[in-house]
Amino acid sequence: MAGGALPDMLDWIERVGNRIPNAVMLFLWLSLAIILISVAASGFGLSVLHPGTGETVKAQNLLQAEFIRRLLMEMPTTFATFPPLGTVLTVMMGVGLAERSGLISAALGGLIRRVRPGLLPLVTVFVGIMSSIASDAGFIILPPLAAAIYAAVGRHPVAGIAAAFAGVSGGYSANLFITGLDPLLVGITELAGRMLQPGLSLPATANWFLMAGLVPLFSIVGAFISMRIVEPRLGTWHPDADFQPMSLGAADATTSRALARTGWAGLAIVAAILLLTVPEGAILRDPATGTLEPFFRSVVAILAISFAILGLVYGRAMGTIQSSDDAIRLVEETIASMALYIILAFVAAHFLALFAWSNLGILLAVSGADVLKATGAGPVPLVVGIVILSAFVNLFIGSASAKWALLAPIFVPMFMLVGIAPEITQGAYRVGDSVTNIITPMMVYFPLILVFAARYVPHFSIGSMIATMLPYSIGFFLAGTTLLILFVVSGTPFGPGVGLLSSPG
Repeated sequence: MAGGALPDMLDWIERVGNRIPNAVMLFLWLSLAIILISVAASGFGLSVLHPGTGETVKAQNLLQAEFIRRLLMEMPTTFATFPPLGTVLTVMMGVGLAERSGLISAALGGLIRRVRPGLLPLVTVFVGIMSSIASDAGFIILPPLAAAIYAAVGRHPVAGIAAAFAGVSGGYSANLFITGLDPLLVGITELAGRMLQPGLSLPATANWFLMAGLVPLFSIVGAFISMRIVEPRLGTWHPDADFQPMSLGAADATTSRALARTGWAGLAIVAAILLLTVPEGAILRDPATGTLEPFFRSVVAILAISFAILGLVYGRAMGTIQSSDDAIRLVEETIASMALYIILAFVAAHFLALFAWSNLGILLAVSGADVLKATGAGPVPLVVGIVILSAFVNLFIGSASAKWALLAPIFVPMFMLVGIAPEITQGAYRVGDSVTNIITPMMVYFPLILVFAARYVPHFSIGSMIATMLPYSIGFFLAGTTLLILFVVSGTPFGPGVGLLSSPG
């Protein structure tokens, strides 16, 4: 936008967003809204055909006795099984021990001394994107670390949180390596494609070239947005009088020795992980298939244990941990600092449960897909349409696999009939899947990011977060869609061993 149009728009978004209640009350009001909408949708008899099962899915009235009973009876289970809750608390116990022992501060100080300030946004976004190889752990670890780094060099810590969140969440599908998401989505794509081609088989690397191409693109775009839009808009950060930034001076002899011991411990952990994954028949390989699925599913636990071990080694060397009581106290302090997130998780879990029980998410996804299907457009408009639809549905349904399970049975066979290969359809979905994660309060880690930001700006609100992240969302959407179009128009394969077009049905 020319002139001051973009800052003015973002300011307006922030003002409107700041009128939204705090996150806890917002989820309570949204839960009430879902209940009322479900009553109306059920009364009008809204329904769709489920693309996977062919069964009729109807809007459910949440005021029916069975749902009231279910809400009350399952309330503890709904909270306890909220997907991010266990991940967050598990990782934070290990990370908290490492942080409060002084390890993270010392390690980040060493990192900052080696990274030129001008490259900090680029490195932050890049590391965020690459963190998806560790599943969801990046959501928990990187934003607070980036905030600490930015604060230590005199930059706005919320800018660090924003850059890390943009990489971790907005660039979640992209990576230079194959992650656990690749075989998960490919499995769904194969099942959908076999409706027309029974012997269809796709490698987990079906989208590797496209996803790898997004990494440098998103890193550059994210860094540009950070430096030219986000940081200038946030302005100068004025810390509280009692704020103590990390020391960035040269490490003393004791710290150097402690870091050296921790480094050797880190190498031992890496060696142990290799022993658990590389040899044939290794413990973290699937006994039946030999794949690394058990390893990918163990990443959260491995990270928690690794951070805890490194924190203990460093703390013992520095004297910050002298007994098991000290270690337990540090973990206890970490969990106590997560109290607000636990409250937010409780209300968010029940909102998402109500939304799922109402079937409104399925109705929105399938209805939107039907509209796109009816356009009869060519390959480029169709794949762009998938990006737009995925980005829209992502505002309401966070799970990448859940959305693809709904959309793949419709679009994979339909696009195969007009000569578009399944991996292209899947790639288009992945481009749109994550770019709106960073602007929707329904994203399960959104409340956690708000908690991180509020540590530095106490009144940082939902509106502030949406206005801060919207430029990243727009930038990633435009950059990812452009790269997707270039791949399709040029005939570039989306991955090794796959082509561009499939045989029309």
